[in-house]
Amino acid sequence: MDIPAKMLEVLNHEGVVAIVTQGEAGPHVVNTWNSYVTVTPAGDLLVPAGRMKVTEANIARNDKVLVTLGSRDVEGLHSKGAGFHLAGTAKLLHEGAEFESLKGRFPWLRAVLLIRPVAITQTL
Repeated sequence: MDIPAKMLEVLNHEGVVAIVTQGEAGPHVVNTWNSYVTVTPAGDLLVPAGRMKVTEANIARNDKVLVTLGSRDVEGLHSKGAGFHLAGTAKLLHEGAEFESLKGRFPWLRAVLLIRPVAITQTL
């Protein structure tokens, strides 16, 4: 999926990313930083996972995720501040090129969360 230019701009400014998975007890949310997210040429998002154990267990049962991200520093739909909501699927990578690439930047990671967007909506 093509990542909108405005979302790429948002990812170049710091902000919080929320990743939601569905667990047996209900939704589970983890956070990371915009600066930790890498966008691949195919439009996948790569996120270093230091812990994310519950997220990993949830994805093993149901690979659907929801993600929100934003930055106050980017002009949005109506004023300063832009945000996005995306729906997609996810898996955790414990080896391979993506893992090795992020391991160099984030030596503390134990896995890479790969998120493949299927829908992206600008909300702010």
